[in-house]
Amino acid sequence: MTTGEPQPGPMRRGLGTGRLEAFSDGVFAIAITLLVLDIALPAHAAKHLLHSLGGLWPTYLAYVASFSTIGATWLGHNAITEYLERVDPAFVRINLLLLLVVAFLPFPTKLFADYIDNTTLERIAATFYGVTLLLASTLLLVLWRYAVRKQLVRPDADDEEIQLLTQRLTPGLVGYLVLIAAGLFDPIIAVIGYLAVAVYYIVPSRHLTNRIRGRLHRSRGT
Repeated sequence: MTTGEPQPGPMRRGLGTGRLEAFSDGVFAIAITLLVLDIALPAHAAKHLLHSLGGLWPTYLAYVASFSTIGATWLGHNAITEYLERVDPAFVRINLLLLLVVAFLPFPTKLFADYIDNTTLERIAATFYGVTLLLASTLLLVLWRYAVRKQLVRPDADDEEIQLLTQRLTPGLVGYLVLIAAGLFDPIIAVIGYLAVAVYYIVPSRHLTNRIRGRLHRSRGT
């Protein structure tokens, strides 16, 4: 028997993804913008401008590596959210940890650029930088694996798509570990390697891209 009052619908499990994506995109955008603020000429640069510009090459290298890494992390994050149907509180908190590391990245970037010419301290700066990148990559993979384990992904995502994205996010972890060790001997080579890892993530996987496009096309058609 009904009373004429609206009856509550079924309780919704999980949270929507819209606000999480908007907030995350904002943090990525701010972090990637802050990187350029650390590129500054010394006070005496006017006397030898060309030489001063060339002397900033460690800063340029760190900037490009960090910009590429944040961009690659954003691309990976975007791929993950494309597969999400919903999120839960634990997913949101893991996402916050990832954003914490991303927002922190300008600091180790500047640290590396400032101390690359110091024989004693450059290895510490390069290692700290590499550990930060490793942590960001690890959290991104943890975020995806958690979503899969808790069945937060869309029902129309098949096992092959899930496996493809998992494989795409995994290799960087080993690469960062190797490069962190290499940075103890040659920090410049390590940072060039970090850039190479980021480029690997930025270059699209044709198979995975086609899968995502096909799923988006099907969802828009419905």
